[in-house]
Amino acid sequence: MLDQLRRWLALLVFVPVLAWAAEIEITEPLLTPSDDGYVLSADFKIELNPRLEEAVTKGVVLYFVADFELTKGRWYWLDEKLVSRSQTYRLSYHALTRQYRLTTGGLHQSFPTLSEAMQVLSRLRNWTVIDKNDKAVRPGDTYEASLRMRLDITQLPRPFQISALGNKDWSLGSDWKIWPTNLLPAVSPAEAK
Repeated sequence: MLDQLRRWLALLVFVPVLAWAAEIEITEPLLTPSDDGYVLSADFKIELNPRLEEAVTKGVVLYFVADFELTKGRWYWLDEKLVSRSQTYRLSYHALTRQYRLTTGGLHQSFPTLSEAMQVLSRLRNWTVIDKNDKAVRPGDTYEASLRMRLDITQLPRPFQISALGNKDWSLGSDWKIWPTNLLPAVSPAEAK
């Protein structure tokens, strides 16, 4: 009887933790030098639940936000945040053309299926996160880079925002992926030849 009670208590403790687990996984983040500064590339494993798939297919626009931070550790105080960048992706469905549309900045791409649009959303490539003129960042120093991807429910229409609060079907995001990085000096085009 006592063993059975312990099993039930363990289930009550661990099941809610598993239910709120992140549904976006970040793999292979890489910060590399470029002509404009430093660019970030990463892959995301994004799984939309049936409720989110239905919402986007019925015309609700979903906004995904990629957040990047670069910090430098300090022994005497909190870590210093040197760079903070965000990039928003807009996923929508147009019933007249029967196309899914993925928009970021001024770039628009159309796809015949949701899975094709999600495949492009899951690949972040050559996002300039550190400007070459940024004086706070020095090549050769070691920093801590952080990246996350999340569904931004604050940009949903008001009725959906209200129903999304506290609803795990609308809670989609990753944990912060943190990795140490040593910024290599940028190679000028003349040196590359």
